Amino acid sequence: MHIEPGIVEGAKITLSYATAVGSLGLVGKVAIDTIKKDGAFSLLIRSIITSLIVFCYFEVLPHHPIGVSEVHLIMGSTLFLLFGLAPTAIGLAAGLLLQGALFAPADLPQYGINLTTLLVPLFAMSALAKQIIPEHTAYKDIQYRHALALSTAYQGGIIAWVAFWAFYGQGFGAENVAQVASFGAAYLTVIIIEPLVDLAVLAIAKTAHQFQNSPLVEKRLYSAAG
Repeated sequence: MHIEPGIVEGAKITLSYATAVGSLGLVGKVAIDTIKKDGAFSLLIRSIITSLIVFCYFEVLPHHPIGVSEVHLIMGSTLFLLFGLAPTAIGLAAGLLLQGALFAPADLPQYGINLTTLLVPLFAMSALAKQIIPEHTAYKDIQYRHALALSTAYQGGIIAWVAFWAFYGQGFGAENVAQVASFGAAYLTVIIIEPLVDLAVLAIAKTAHQFQNSPLVEKRLYSAAG
């Protein structure tokens, strides 16, 4: 989902600064809510874990440039179910920045674009989770249809934002439309993989009872909503 350098240039990139600031404002809000609910230490340790995982997603796992962006295995719903909204949002922001600063400085001018592309779908997915997962259901007990819906919402949101930035920056010429379409088609494969990863990880969580009530994971992973 890294927008290729040159897709959005000049004054147009200013919009990404505004969307990034808005996204980070939401991160700040949910971070404060998490501190009130779980404590600062829990938020800190989970954020460090998610940041390292996201960095590995970007730099270690296979990623290929296709069309206007790159296809990464960003398991947004997996991180959300295991660690919660705020640590996942912080991890995405920090992991993206760390990867760019250390290994891909050419991506840093697009940081606001890529940050928005990752975070806005995450907040949308979190809102969807509240609607479709019953309050009496712990995350470890969700069904495949829940995992598929969350993955589709998150990855579909990423595709939509990449398309927006590409059309915003380069217009609706035939070549650009084809590039966006090729990226979108390739990225749909992640939607096939992610729900299966979610269920596999949650199945492991069911047997890892030592993490129940642990500050290392989201409380909802083992307990119904309070």
